[in-house]
This record gives sequence, C-alpha cells and structure tokens, in this order.
Amino acid sequence: MKINKLIASITAAASTAVTASATALNAFAEESQQTTTANQQQASMGSLLSMPLMLVVMFVLLYFIAIRPQKKRDRELKEMQQSLQVGDEVVTGGGIVGIVVSVGEDTVVIETGGAKHKLRIKNWAITENVSAAERFKEAKSAGKTSSTVEAAAVVDDDDNKKSKKKKNDEE
Repeated sequence: MKINKLIASITAAASTAVTASATALNAFAEESQQTTTANQQQASMGSLLSMPLMLVVMFVLLYFIAIRPQKKRDRELKEMQQSLQVGDEVVTGGGIVGIVVSVGEDTVVIETGGAKHKLRIKNWAITENVSAAERFKEAKSAGKTSSTVEAAAVVDDDDNKKSKKKKNDEE
C-alpha cells in the first residue's frame, strides 16, 4: 500500500507539474503575444504618425521648389507691366516686338517694325520689357554716344534705312 500511495502521489505530483508547466507556457505565450501585439500597435502608431509628417515635409518641399518661385515670377511680371513707360521696347506673348507710344489704364499702344504700325494691346499680353535706359547703357559701353531717344529706336529702322540707301545707290 505504501507503494501504491507513493505511486499515486508521484503521479499526482507529475500531473500537477505538467498542468503547472502547461499553464505557465500558455501564460508566457499569451504574454509574448500581447507584447508582440503591443509592439505591432506601437509600430503601426509610429507609421501612422510619420505618414502625416512626411506629407507635411513633401508639401513644404513642393512649396519651396514650385509654388514660391512661380509666385515670385508672377509678381515681377505684374510689376513690370504696371511700370511701362513711353519709349520702352516690349515683347508680347505672341512675339510682337515694339516700342511703347502711350500707356493707358489696361492697354498699351506700341509701334512696330520699320513702317511704324501702331497696335493697341492689353497690359497682360506684355511678357518682356527692355527699357531704353538699359539699351542706352549698352550703347554707351559699346563706345557710341547717343541720346536716350536714339537708343530706343527699333533695329528694323536701321535695316530699313540701309535698304533705302542701297536702292538710291543703285538708281
């Protein structure tokens, strides 16, 4: 009987040990699973927080690379269009080159070509302004001394005068 009691108590102890081990393993597995789940949640929260941050960084880069320079060019173009003066050589968006004859509120009259044709155009159509002062400085640095009015002359006029001289010489 003692042996049966001993075997029964060893069996009970073994089953208790197996049950305790299984319970401990289950508890450890659940804890590690919860830890893994918590780590995954923290990682997903980190990625959720970094995504808006990346979007903000991308928008800031886009602003400084594309939007800001374009606004600056638009502002400079508008200032140039508002500061037109008589005698300025201008180029329109369509490629027409002429000298400003008169300036109105929203229109400008320009003189084009050797035949001095006059065109009335809108201010917004002017894309470039080569001022008479800049041409005068260029002419002065080239060694020519001329007045501002002469410096504002269209290049076509010089070509027209040369062709008239050639015709007169031929006759």
